Amino acid sequence: MDRVEFIEALHLIEKEKGIDKEIILEAIEVSLVSACKKNFGSNQNIKVVIDRETGDVACYAQREVVEEVMDEQNEITLMAARILNPNYQIGDTVDLEVTPKDFGRVAAQTAKQVVLQKIREAEREILYNQYITQEREVVTAIVQRKERRNIIVQMGKMDAILAPNEQIAGETYNFMQRLKVYVLEVKQTPKGPQIYVSRTHPELVKRLFEQEVPEVHDGIVEIKSIAREAGSRTKIAVYSKNENVDALGACVGQNGCRVNVIVNELGGEKIDVINWSEDPKKFIAEALNPSKVVAVVINEEEQSAKIVVPDHQLSLAIGKEGQNARLSAKLTGWRIDIKSETQARETNFLEEDELAENEETQVTEESVEETTEIIEDTEQTQEV
Repeated sequence: MDRVEFIEALHLIEKEKGIDKEIILEAIEVSLVSACKKNFGSNQNIKVVIDRETGDVACYAQREVVEEVMDEQNEITLMAARILNPNYQIGDTVDLEVTPKDFGRVAAQTAKQVVLQKIREAEREILYNQYITQEREVVTAIVQRKERRNIIVQMGKMDAILAPNEQIAGETYNFMQRLKVYVLEVKQTPKGPQIYVSRTHPELVKRLFEQEVPEVHDGIVEIKSIAREAGSRTKIAVYSKNENVDALGACVGQNGCRVNVIVNELGGEKIDVINWSEDPKKFIAEALNPSKVVAVVINEEEQSAKIVVPDHQLSLAIGKEGQNARLSAKLTGWRIDIKSETQARETNFLEEDELAENEETQVTEESVEETTEIIEDTEQTQEV
C-alpha cells in the first residue's frame, strides 16, 4: 500500500468506524517518535510529521537555539540557526530533518499497529456507549456457561457476569435459559466493556412491575418502597396518584395475572403488595399483612413502633425466622417490636397514655382486613 492509498484507507476507516482520521495520524506520529529512538538509537528530541495529503513521513531533530552549545544533539547556535532562517531568536526550536534511511519500513509497521489499536479502541467505545444506557435497567439475558462460581450470560453482542452474591439462592441456571437480569454496572476496561448483572437486587422487582403494570410504567401508580429477601419473599408498597385507580388492584391484576408473571420470573418468590400511606401507623399496620393489627404506637424520635396483634396471629406477624417482621421494618423504615394482646397486658407493653393516643388514631380493622382479603384472593399473601 503506497502513501496515498494509506490516506484513503484512513478516510474509509473514519467513515465506517467513526474514528477521526486526525486522531489516528497524531497517534501514529507519537508512536513513530518512540520507534525512531528505539530502532535508530537516537537520544535527540525527535518529532515525526505525516503529510495529511500525500502521506509522506518525515523525521526531525528538534534543537533549541542557544548562544553557546552545551549539548550538540539538542542545541544549536543562533548563527547556525539563522543560516537556515534569519528570523530565529534565542530560545526558538529548530527542526532539522534527520529521516533515517529505512524509516519507511518502520513507519509502515508502526502505522499498522496503531490503526489496529485505534480500531479496537473505537469498537470498545461503541460497545460501551451502547450498553451504558442499559445500566440500572432490566434486560433479557441468555445463560451461556459457568466460570468457577460466576454465571456468564449473553446480552446481545456482549457477555455479562452474574456473580455468586447476585444469584438467587437455590436457583439453577441451564445453558440457553432465558432470564431477566438487572444491570448493576457497565465498566470500561482495557479489554472492553465489562457488564455485571443481578438477580437479587430489589430494583429488579421494581423494573419488572414497570414492565408488567401499565399504571406503574405511566407513573399513575408509584412504587414507594421495596423490601426483598431474594428467592423467598418481597414486600412492595404502592401508592396511586389517581384516586380512581386502585394501586393494589392494578399491581396484582385480575386473579393475580400481573403479579403472577413476576412471581414466575423470580422462580416462585412470594410477593406481598401493600398500600402505602403517609400515616406511619397505617403504613406499618399494612406492612405486617397478612397479620391483623390491634394497636400501633410510634416513637418518632427513635423511629420505632410498638405493635400489638391478636394472640393467634403473633407467629404470623413475626413470620418464619422473623421474616415478616424483618421485611416490614425494611419496607417502612421503622424499628418494630411486636407483642400479642396477652403479652402486652402482662408486660404493660403499652402505657395508658399510649393506649389513649392509639385509640384516637387507630387504624381501622376493616381497612386492614380489606387489604388482606384482596391479597388473599389473588393468592399472593401466604402464611410464612
